[in-house]
Amino acid sequence: MRKRRGILHPTVELILEYVYVVIGSGLVALAFSVFLLPNQIASGGVSGISTILYGLFQWKPSIVQWSLNIPLFFAGLFFLGRRFGAKTLVGTVVLPFFVFIFESWGAATEDPLLGAIFGGLGIGAGLGIVFRGKASTGGVDLLAQIVHKYTGASLGSIILLIDGTIVTSSALFFGIEQALYALIAMFITAKTIDVVQIGLGTTKMALIISDKEDELRQGILTHIYRGVTKINAFGGYTQDERPMLMVVVAQYEVTKLKQYVKGVDPDAFVIVVNANEVLGEGFKRG
Repeated sequence: MRKRRGILHPTVELILEYVYVVIGSGLVALAFSVFLLPNQIASGGVSGISTILYGLFQWKPSIVQWSLNIPLFFAGLFFLGRRFGAKTLVGTVVLPFFVFIFESWGAATEDPLLGAIFGGLGIGAGLGIVFRGKASTGGVDLLAQIVHKYTGASLGSIILLIDGTIVTSSALFFGIEQALYALIAMFITAKTIDVVQIGLGTTKMALIISDKEDELRQGILTHIYRGVTKINAFGGYTQDERPMLMVVVAQYEVTKLKQYVKGVDPDAFVIVVNANEVLGEGFKRG
């Protein structure tokens, strides 16, 4: 039996997941404390609420976040069951703790645009790491799941409504420009989470339909040095069988692949799309 590579012992994997949660929570707290909070950028969620309350009443953000996150976690346990686990509880508790540590550090920049950009990057990177630990930091996500269970509304719509209310409130208290900066931070956060979870998308997948599929298949194996999969496909109009080749290549190999296909069959139909994540031993970045 071939030994599977890259599989961690369950205990080691569990410990690593907790490490992800702690490191990710620390990064979120740091970005919030030195970029968003000093510039009054309330980019949604419990952190956005704590930013508004700090600006209005000087309430410590860490205390506000603990006061909201912990009850929401136990409300989630009560209404949704034990689906969150200890890692989410760790994120719920540790994130405000790191905010408590970092909130006295002061602003890394007084330019709100830079604050929105780098705050969004830091929070997105931190949340992406937490998600890779198969956990969350609780807060609005738990509230949205509770509302979803009892109303049937989509999770995306509920979160958008909550975050939209928070950003709108920040416009009322801090001004429209701060709300616009918050939207920038939210957008960057979402994109950064995607990058952390699935990578930069530098791998490409090509789908090739050609009358010379056998020659192309052999050539891709021997000249491009990539594996290729043959898929049975049928023309939508003619219903004729037209075998299709699927090949995954690194971004720098796309030009080489297209030139090779064009040289063999100028009439070949080729589609090249991003493959955000490729798993398994059949593909290795060159």
